[in-house]
Amino acid sequence: MAISKMHLVWSLCVAFTFAVAAAAAPAQGSGRVRRHYDFFIREANYTRLCSEKNILTVNGEFPGPTIFARKGDVVLVNVHNQGHQNVTIHWHGVDQPRNPWSDGPAYITQCPIQPGNTFTYRIIFSEEEGTLWWHAHSDFDRATVHGAIVIHPRSGAAYPFPKPHREVPIILGEWWNRDVGQMLAEALSSGGDFQPSDANTINGQPGDLFPCSSDTTFKLPVEHGKTYMLRIINAALTNE
Repeated sequence: MAISKMHLVWSLCVAFTFAVAAAAAPAQGSGRVRRHYDFFIREANYTRLCSEKNILTVNGEFPGPTIFARKGDVVLVNVHNQGHQNVTIHWHGVDQPRNPWSDGPAYITQCPIQPGNTFTYRIIFSEEEGTLWWHAHSDFDRATVHGAIVIHPRSGAAYPFPKPHREVPIILGEWWNRDVGQMLAEALSSGGDFQPSDANTINGQPGDLFPCSSDTTFKLPVEHGKTYMLRIINAALTNE
């Protein structure tokens, strides 16, 4: 009799657990548009300020690729860690109701993605619309591992203003000639301040007054009479 009661209690607990999980899970097949991206985390050589440096990138790009979506979309991002250290990605400004395991903070909402492994993030843009950004959320990897998120209105919906001729992400960042991982380790061991950056950047490029930068400084050609939307993101680590 006791065994039967225990079996019944166990069955009810299991059933309740599955019921709660089903209720908490984001709705499937609700007509959301799914978009897919592949992020390959790997090292690449970049030259800035007259010297070459090996940095961590997404798909070899610095800044990384822009994610485009519409309000209400679900975006699946397969992150393939081809680097030599653990990494996670955070989707800055995106609410993750009942979906915390896709938020990105290492050792808080997920275990980091180890080298050679892949993790798929499921990002639900339920209410978001406008300009957000994504970045690494492990150590100081986000110094170079970051990019824009552009969320347009739902299909058929209009902008709350006249549609611009062109939209341009402007990512403000920083560049260090030294390895940021090494500098972070030194700051943590000494308790001192983190070394200021050697240059501020716009879309990964220093201004033309910095050494060896005048030919590569970001420039935006415009046409007279046209309207341009600048989607400005502050991805700097130490400057505001």
